Amino acid sequence: MKHARHIEEIGQVLEGGQTGRDSIVSASWRRCVEVYGMDPMRTDPAHIVTETELRDHRKQAEWMIAAARSGLQSLFRQVAGQNYVLLLTNAEGVCVDYFGDDLFTEDLRSAGLYLGSNWSEDLAGTCGVGACIVTQEPVTVHQDDHFGNAHVALSCTAAPIFDSLGQLAAVLDISLLRSPTPKSSQNLAMSLVTSAARRVEMANLMAESPRDWVLRLSSSPEFLDVDPEAAVRLDGSGRVLGYTRAARRLFPETGQILGRRIDEVLSVSVDDLPDLMRDRPTEERVIEMRDGGALFGHAIAPKAPHQTRHGARQIETLAGTLAGAQKGALSGTLGGALAGLTGGDPNMARLLEQAERLAPSTVPLLITGETGTGKTKLARAIHMMSKAQGFMSLECATLRPEDIADLCLDSVSLTTLLLRRIEELSEETAIALSGLLDRRPDLRTLSTSCLDPARIALPRTLFHRLAGCNLTVPPLRMRRDLDWLMSRHLRRHTAETIRLSPSARAELMGRTWPGNIRELEQVLDTAAALCVGTVIDLPDLPQPVVADPADGPPASTTPWDSLEQVLVACDWNMARAARRFGVNRSTILRRMRAAGLRPPE
Repeated sequence: MKHARHIEEIGQVLEGGQTGRDSIVSASWRRCVEVYGMDPMRTDPAHIVTETELRDHRKQAEWMIAAARSGLQSLFRQVAGQNYVLLLTNAEGVCVDYFGDDLFTEDLRSAGLYLGSNWSEDLAGTCGVGACIVTQEPVTVHQDDHFGNAHVALSCTAAPIFDSLGQLAAVLDISLLRSPTPKSSQNLAMSLVTSAARRVEMANLMAESPRDWVLRLSSSPEFLDVDPEAAVRLDGSGRVLGYTRAARRLFPETGQILGRRIDEVLSVSVDDLPDLMRDRPTEERVIEMRDGGALFGHAIAPKAPHQTRHGARQIETLAGTLAGAQKGALSGTLGGALAGLTGGDPNMARLLEQAERLAPSTVPLLITGETGTGKTKLARAIHMMSKAQGFMSLECATLRPEDIADLCLDSVSLTTLLLRRIEELSEETAIALSGLLDRRPDLRTLSTSCLDPARIALPRTLFHRLAGCNLTVPPLRMRRDLDWLMSRHLRRHTAETIRLSPSARAELMGRTWPGNIRELEQVLDTAAALCVGTVIDLPDLPQPVVADPADGPPASTTPWDSLEQVLVACDWNMARAARRFGVNRSTILRRMRAAGLRPPE
């Protein structure tokens, strides 16, 4: 009698009647009759592929089985004892992996809930896997939602799994031999299977290429680092190489996602990714969307390939000859958080290569350079590259001996200590710091100073404990990537696309920048606020500040000692170099002749 009512309802759907079934189920019933020519009165057995065919299917799906295995084991542990069975099928509907209770093996096998069963819609009729393959959406096909009489006792909930190119790769199905009548009883199964499918996609994306950036996204900061909702894989220029299905909604319009720039949909570029790594508080990693919404981001840096000494020398030589658009390519050889600190300047490239090799070690580092050159940012990047946990930053000018004592007692898990401006340590605090380092030999220090190392007045024993190696950050006037730094800052910190006019760009390229990157960023922020429209012109630029001699080059040098470096940074443009030195072009020419300097051929 029940089967007769089921057949009658299928007939009503075929005639265009409404029976209260889900639209997905009704559409599948029509396909079963009109496309596949199935008869609802027949009770067909489960379709099982041969052993040879199963081996072929499993071999082709090895990568997907490996990515899903851990997640499926975890999911099965959650539903163990509730008579659920898990099936992982390929995109053709053939079950290539299976988790079920051994007590029900025979019942499950006879129902087709086993390895080698083919649940494609054209063979099995309306079912969870088949409908999921057709619609590419999560579905529940519950009891007499099934087309064939052989399966009306089952309840099947399935979710699609997509590869990183957006193609359907598999279906994850959770089924019951017998279940409560209400379809809503499978709501929990739907939640579990969709979450598990999302995690499988994430695991596959993470495993595909360790040499690329991965940006993971979540609407909730609490789950960002442990269970994100979506992820994209990006190349060094910020273009999408792969994505999880949930990331599809970031690109609302239809069309190709691969190759698109991430800054088309989010207020983030590849240069911002180091700021979204795990050392920063989760709730501060906010990314604005173009539609006005916001997400929280977690960036995972690419792993740097091992370089031989010969390879490093080749990169160094290349850096010295790069020009124009080629300058940005060098930063791609650096790994992790260091990659976004240079646009191809040779001096910075050499410095960052050293920093990359030193990062995993426990060598205490002293980072020197003029004010505003980015010493603290470099220190944080080194800490991130080290993979160490427990980071603390301290301002030496305000540090007291009792602070050091509290630090020793309260921060047992601390492994990296950043000391900013160590030249400002008081004598008493320096003694207390020495005592801390005696008690905590595991504590690594990263120290910064605006002074030349020879001018830092600290007890020699403490100084040598802090300065295992000295890294000197070059001032902005000696960097060849000034144009890149300006463009990057405007992309990252302006609400819309704002650019510099040629005259404004030339003016900024010629300034001396005594405040270095900090001053550059303030000038650009001010100009962006003052300009009308989207182009910053000369009248929008604030006047340069007068350099403080204390912020200039160390006393052991004179400005003209750096003449060749400044000329190189200015691409041997004497007018631009003259503006940086604040002299006439003729003075530059005279100094060049006296020093025997000539522009390259």
